[in-house]
Amino acid sequence: MHKYQIGDKVSTRRSYGETLVKLGAKYPNLIVLDAGTGNSTYTDLFKTAFPKQFLEMYIAEQNMIGVGVGLAKRGKIPFMSTFAAFLTRAHDQIRMAAYSEANIKIAGSHAGVSIGVDGASQMALEDIAMFRSTLNSIIFYPCDAVATEKLTEWALKHVGMVYLRLTRAETPVIYSDTEDFGMGGSKTLTINSDDKLTIVTAGITLFEALSAAKILEQEKIKVRVIDLYCIKPIDKVTLVKAARETGHILTVEDHYPEGGLGEAVRSVLHNEMAKVESLAVYKPPQSGKPQELLAYEEIDATAIVKKCHAILKH
Repeated sequence: MHKYQIGDKVSTRRSYGETLVKLGAKYPNLIVLDAGTGNSTYTDLFKTAFPKQFLEMYIAEQNMIGVGVGLAKRGKIPFMSTFAAFLTRAHDQIRMAAYSEANIKIAGSHAGVSIGVDGASQMALEDIAMFRSTLNSIIFYPCDAVATEKLTEWALKHVGMVYLRLTRAETPVIYSDTEDFGMGGSKTLTINSDDKLTIVTAGITLFEALSAAKILEQEKIKVRVIDLYCIKPIDKVTLVKAARETGHILTVEDHYPEGGLGEAVRSVLHNEMAKVESLAVYKPPQSGKPQELLAYEEIDATAIVKKCHAILKH
């Protein structure tokens, strides 16, 4: 199995597929299901390696979730994947799976406007809200290949529903393979005693936040950047500490504001004095190049810098 090196550019969806192959050899009860998107979710790699542990469900997400729940009740560990946008079709099955306390794992790839030219119909912008409102679910949103590998492994060992939000674009590996990831965690990537503001984000927009932090540093403005890779349950301790130490919180996400990362952060900071502002997808999404769409929705590095200036001005 390929070992990811810092600086490598690998999509989280590819890391997901490669990690399943690694796990398939150790866990014969691991079953992978895919809704006709195996060449995009990289579960085709698993299909090739373990054809008897793979089920092609075609474009029938409702049926896929139902079959997965049945397999879980028979002692299997099902990982189900499709484009995250298509999981909304199976909302009722996911809701009922929670009531069954089903041990299922769901991966949604191609999340957000960052998928670019695939267009609005393929862009998952409601999926975090859907899983946040699902009883006892866990939501992971990894930014790089290492985080994805570690969180996929964690999901397999956890008994219960886990959602993995995956990105289409190749992103640089920023974590070493010695890093630990798990439920309720986050990573503080930049921190100084005189930080003026904290940027809380995850997935594709984490890299925009890191770029913005560098630009602000050149302007002698120090900001903290938190990778909130676990959105549910949320890392309240780290967020409260950041709120108290920096006084300002800016959340950034490639998702609609309703039910997303920003609202998750607000839910644990409502008793804090810190001001919480948010950048999210507020405009109807369009088709275009990924970076163009991040800029159009004002969730790119330029928009983050602009928003930080506006917050600190007051």
